[in-house]
Amino acid sequence: MKIAHTPMPLDPSPPLDRLSSLLERFRVRADLFHAGPLCGVTRFSAKPGRGFLHVMQRGQMVVTHRPANSGRNGAKKSALKRIELDEPTLLFYPRPLAHDFHNAPTTGADFVCATLDFEGGEHHPLVRALPAVVVLPLRSVYGLDLTLALLFAESQKVRCGQRFLANRLFEVLLLQMLRWMLDHPTEAGLQAGLLTGLSHPGLARTLTALHERPAEAWNLENMAAAAGMSRSAFAAAFKVHLGVTPADYLLRWRVSLMQTLLRDGTSIKSAADELGYATAASLSRAFTQVMGESPRDWMRHR
Repeated sequence: MKIAHTPMPLDPSPPLDRLSSLLERFRVRADLFHAGPLCGVTRFSAKPGRGFLHVMQRGQMVVTHRPANSGRNGAKKSALKRIELDEPTLLFYPRPLAHDFHNAPTTGADFVCATLDFEGGEHHPLVRALPAVVVLPLRSVYGLDLTLALLFAESQKVRCGQRFLANRLFEVLLLQMLRWMLDHPTEAGLQAGLLTGLSHPGLARTLTALHERPAEAWNLENMAAAAGMSRSAFAAAFKVHLGVTPADYLLRWRVSLMQTLLRDGTSIKSAADELGYATAASLSRAFTQVMGESPRDWMRHR
């Protein structure tokens, strides 16, 4: 879906932190698993809930993708074309997608690679909002050089705390890339979804408020007021940039939070209190509406 241009409200307010509330509630953990050259063909398998972040420091490479065995996004995944790289590049796979690196048999290319485990797997809000693969030349993102210099230095020899520090640096790298995507949604190839909504100054204020205060009695009027827009302009812009209505987005956000709470052992009644529902039954109905099964059935399947 192509994002149509909508008038942006004037934004005299101070800068807004659009990502912290998301990443605090739905964490992402990186785990360094390779540093150094790769030669020949290297295969990376798909695993539920797991993504990859690769940084090619030097060299040339071709990347191909293998069809997914299953999953709702299988058709899109299998349609991805080969990618040819000839400069330092970051490759980000937010969703499970089998891919192969084809390097020269002897010279190869230098890499640091990490797996990314998204809390909630395919239901992580960022996983749902991102393309299947993000290809980003390192020269495109201001500020990456400092993070990468430290990351490459840590990967060259074993020192105390090396893996712990490298993992945190990959998480910093991911955050810097997300910041760039929010500021450059067209160049990032973003479709209608959460990140395009957070790229809009008015919608971003409302989305951040929903993320931080999901239990409030939100309705169209106070959501539009948070954005500094009229109700009609807000509703239209929300649908264009996120692909859903404000009410649908709030419902899905609360259900996503409930999934996290249930995984942490919170009771349905306590979750209802935390998410602004009058009763456990009303929250269970909302959950079933979105997920197609009751909270207890959902937990039993996991």
